[in-house]
Amino acid sequence: MEIALLIYCIAAYWAAGKTIYANKIRFGTAKNLFLSRFIAGFFLGWVLIKK
Repeated sequence: MEIALLIYCIAAYWAAGKTIYANKIRFGTAKNLFLSRFIAGFFLGWVLIKK
């Protein structure tokens, strides 16, 4: 179960970067940039991965 969650989180993070944050210039701290993309990917991953 933990392996599946880890794979989902990685794929969702990647998918958020390829769809939501593609061609965007973002400013902020490294922590804030990572967390905003991670949270968007985690909650919308099931939609983003299918695209």
